[in-house]
Amino acid sequence: MRLTSKGRFAVTAMADIAMHCGTDPVTLGEISARQKISVSYLEQLFGKMRRCGLVESVRGPGGGYRLARAMAQIAVADIILAVDEPIDATQCGGKKNCRDDQKCITHDLWARLNEHILNYLAAMSLKQLVEDQIAKQDGVAPLQNMRKTMPAHELGPVTSQAI
Repeated sequence: MRLTSKGRFAVTAMADIAMHCGTDPVTLGEISARQKISVSYLEQLFGKMRRCGLVESVRGPGGGYRLARAMAQIAVADIILAVDEPIDATQCGGKKNCRDDQKCITHDLWARLNEHILNYLAAMSLKQLVEDQIAKQDGVAPLQNMRKTMPAHELGPVTSQAI
């Protein structure tokens, strides 16, 4: 799977807004200066994200963009899909015509990978992303429950001997 700069830049710009938006909207020029993304490219991305209800534009002096929903209500997958970024590791784009108009022998593998990637990105909120970034800037690693990331068959009972 390849995530292009479109998806990466959209997530980066949304994280920037979330980190810098107090009561005032954030301008694309400010995001551009901080993230080194051209204003014209940001304009394209923000047009799509605005149409999908992720950001609101504020016109006039002191205008710019702000989040249209709470950070916890915006998934990273929402951002990537809003800018028309496909989340697809299959060679055929999910059409099952990989090889001679038929499904290739590894199609299901890549299709399942797509599901896992999409589920991960859908479970990661903009709020989590920002909190993780702030914790890293402060030099504090975020706490994680590693039991949640382990496959169920590897989880055994937690005993005082295991601790």
